[in-house]
Amino acid sequence: SARASSGVRTGDRVEVAAIPAGAAYDPSSYKEGDAPEISVIFDDDEIIVVNKPAGMTVHPAPGHPNGTLVDALLARFPELAAMAEPDGVLRPGIVHRLDKDTSGVMVVARTPFSRTALSRQFKDRIVKKTYLAIVKGKLARDRLTIERPVGRHPIERKRMSVRSNAPRDAISHLTVLARFDPADGDEMGTSLVRVRPDTGRTHQIRVHLASIGHPCLGDPLYGGKSAGGGFFHRQALHALALSIAHPRSGERLEFVAPLPGDFDEFLATKLFAADARELRRWIEL
Repeated sequence: SARASSGVRTGDRVEVAAIPAGAAYDPSSYKEGDAPEISVIFDDDEIIVVNKPAGMTVHPAPGHPNGTLVDALLARFPELAAMAEPDGVLRPGIVHRLDKDTSGVMVVARTPFSRTALSRQFKDRIVKKTYLAIVKGKLARDRLTIERPVGRHPIERKRMSVRSNAPRDAISHLTVLARFDPADGDEMGTSLVRVRPDTGRTHQIRVHLASIGHPCLGDPLYGGKSAGGGFFHRQALHALALSIAHPRSGERLEFVAPLPGDFDEFLATKLFAADARELRRWIEL
């Protein structure tokens, strides 16, 4: 069988497998209000940019068959069903992912042309991604680059690790935006960190932050029993901004997802209004 990226040459014969019964999306299967709502930041004929909430899985998977980002997209943009993949997995237009409990900006391809073009941008590392994380402890350095290969944990298969037996290169650039003093039940203080990854390995940022002793608040997988300070019931990680070249025009576009409520509530307890305005200015740089 050919890969999605395979070229077609003169003389090739193309055979397309039928989608298994029940795997194809039926636009009539959703009535208005049945699917989860999704915040659309931008859309045109080629792309859709959304702000994925924490707690939403990107596409159907074992244990998460419904209420996914794909469900929300198909309910709002039913024409995406035409790009359902022949392997029976419903992920039309999906060219990258965020963890279920990571919030923030994602781009979705609206046409096969854009799916191919965007996939190539991610593969060639043309896409620029910016995340915000609130982590345990005060980082000593203002700027830090973590270059630690990441792969599947040698024993715990649901985890990734910098001590994998089959790691792949992974690079994350960290900038500390603010440090906060210890509060009740918090002996180490916390830091607000901007992360710009060069690579896109599974759980990369969470693994890298934990590997230097500063896991995301509320991260049960890599932070042990680290508390979320009463604000975070998921890892405190938000995909803030995404910069891509438009698939058709080549124009450089940047999209920003507003801070989610738990980030806003946490920062409101740590900052005066003037400090918060200044911090938002730095966040957007």
